[in-house]
Amino acid sequence: MITSVFRKSTPLNYSLVVILILVFFFLYQIQDPSWATSYFLAFQKIVLLCFILASFFLVNFVVKKNGLSKDNGYATLFYLLFSLFFPTIFNNPNVIYANFFVLLAFRRLISLQSLKASKEKIFDASFWILVAALFQFWSILFLILVFISIIFHASRDYRNWVLPFIALLAVSILFLMTSLIFNFDAVTFIEQRAVVDFRIDYFKNNYENGALSIYVAVVLFFVFSMLTTLSNRPQIVHSSFKKVVAYFVLAAFIYIISPEKSNDILLLTIPPLAVMAASHIEYVQQKLNNEIVFYVLILCSLFTFFSQL
Repeated sequence: MITSVFRKSTPLNYSLVVILILVFFFLYQIQDPSWATSYFLAFQKIVLLCFILASFFLVNFVVKKNGLSKDNGYATLFYLLFSLFFPTIFNNPNVIYANFFVLLAFRRLISLQSLKASKEKIFDASFWILVAALFQFWSILFLILVFISIIFHASRDYRNWVLPFIALLAVSILFLMTSLIFNFDAVTFIEQRAVVDFRIDYFKNNYENGALSIYVAVVLFFVFSMLTTLSNRPQIVHSSFKKVVAYFVLAAFIYIISPEKSNDILLLTIPPLAVMAASHIEYVQQKLNNEIVFYVLILCSLFTFFSQL
């Protein structure tokens, strides 16, 4: 039934996903309704919601525009289900903003295969990644994905290798100007965030631990599926799916080394995982197996979401 509903992209699919996002977002927010008494806090929540919705549509745009998925709504549905594993994401603006800007960068990198406006795309992707790093510092590691994309598509022109550093200079200048305007120490700001911490002992309760464990199992399933079936997929999408896998690996590594660790940081891994999950459903043509995958994921996501409220 679920595969039938989302097999084609329709206004109904999008409307259903948006409604579900709104429902789960406000279910989490009403746990602490104090924000409703302040116009400023309410405005912040609205901005967060807008960025969350924009991220969903960005994922959908990327997979459709670049042939990573057929004309269906699987990617956005998976994105929603994986997000429910970690409901505290809905209250973490830095991670939400960083994820959005990384998605903007990935949109430019995945389209590099067209070989049109390569320099603009490389600069834009580097710029957005560096902006994301201002919210979640170790997002700067996604610059590795920029260089991987250059190797795949635009390595012959030496100027392409310089563009990420020009973007770094541009963002640095803008950041320094901002620090002067708002009177804060830019060096201290970076030093406090450029810290590595491998400890994973942040769990507030067993439900957070359980959500992470289930998520890891889901990750292993879909990543294994992608790696074992990649050679059988059309040659034209090989480099794109390799970038998706690299995107996921970098996001997982950022989670591992980030200080002030929390499950929220795993939001960065959700877009590439949603793409891999959608690709798995399309590759496996057995309807019963796909229905089982969806129903198991729905049960797991609902359990982890409501258990952490």
